[in-house]
Amino acid sequence: MERALDDLVDAFRTCRLPKGEWTHHAHLAVGLWHVATHGPEDALDRLRAGIRALNTSHAVANSESSGYHETITRAYVALLSQWWEATPGDQAPARVAALLASPLASPNVLLLFYSKERLMSATARAEWMEPDLAPLTLAALNHS
Repeated sequence: MERALDDLVDAFRTCRLPKGEWTHHAHLAVGLWHVATHGPEDALDRLRAGIRALNTSHAVANSESSGYHETITRAYVALLSQWWEATPGDQAPARVAALLASPLASPNVLLLFYSKERLMSATARAEWMEPDLAPLTLAALNHS
């Protein structure tokens, strides 16, 4: 990670994270930190609000075709929570590095669980949709 984890999370939470630094890996690191710190339910609420606010600060509309995506966010929170519980270690930065080197960090990992049509639909962006290809579990990564 280019930025230390605490700095990344702080920049995210205060909407000071430059748009170019809001990468897939940054999403995962911030998501894992929230899951580890707040638990999955509270993390989901905080991530929803934080992603929407950061998008707004970057002039990215949170609409049916851009910005915040409910199904992607909720699916990753579920997977990150499972990953956190299954992965040993006590320090979040080292665990984030391990996450980013794992199959879960693949940008297309959700396509193991969702068809592209379902995941990229306006409905999936606006509300939670269950996976249509495989249950949302880490075990599916081992069979890919």
